[in-house]
Amino acid sequence: MGHQELLLGVNIDHCATVRQARYKAFAETTGGNIEPDPVFFAQQCELAGADSITVHLREDRRHMQERDVKRLRECLRVPMNLEMAATDEMLEFTLSVMPDYACIVPESREEVTTEGGLNVVNFEDRVAKIVDALSEAGVIVSLFIDPDPYQIQLSADLGAPVIELHTGAYANAYHLGDRDQEFGRLKDGAELGYDCGLQINAGHGINYVNVAEVRTLPHLHELNIGHSILSRALFTGVLESVREMRNLLNVR
Repeated sequence: MGHQELLLGVNIDHCATVRQARYKAFAETTGGNIEPDPVFFAQQCELAGADSITVHLREDRRHMQERDVKRLRECLRVPMNLEMAATDEMLEFTLSVMPDYACIVPESREEVTTEGGLNVVNFEDRVAKIVDALSEAGVIVSLFIDPDPYQIQLSADLGAPVIELHTGAYANAYHLGDRDQEFGRLKDGAELGYDCGLQINAGHGINYVNVAEVRTLPHLHELNIGHSILSRALFTGVLESVREMRNLLNVR
């Protein structure tokens, strides 16, 4: 049996964060003096070997805009993974765009970036409605959750074929010397999810150092990484930063 390569999804949100820092008040999202263009960034990630592109259209539109997502859907040759809040507005938008994957994530206007996993248990009815609607339309649904047994089991019960384990707590603990417990939770979560018939993805806070351990989690299919790749690209360029990360995912 051949070795199964671990796939790399690149989250391009913070390319748009840089653009919005200067051009938030502009009506257009690209052209003229507006830069950087997250769609071009995504295409460079493709060229470097990214297996998918992840983009989060937040309710407050703090980085990605509707036009960005629509342009990406027209341009990308690799699958697009659209992160979305569990709202009627985002369900309607997602069905209009028809991404390859839709990942339902929690959302708070106060946070800088997504902190913590989706509470499927507390919002079961709402999540179930969105999972059913997207699945019926042919969009593959993923739920971004903490490695909690109740959340994992319910995700499977609701018919979501994929979960993305939130690795943020592990990433935060990595340099504090107490990461073993968090890694153990992720490992147990991956095993349980696999036993439930789920595809196991993971993401949040993964970088060029901790990826060496994250990649050893059992049954992993894809890692979604954004901030660290964008940060490295400032020094080495987009092509090199993506290639390096993808190589690190699959070191033999």
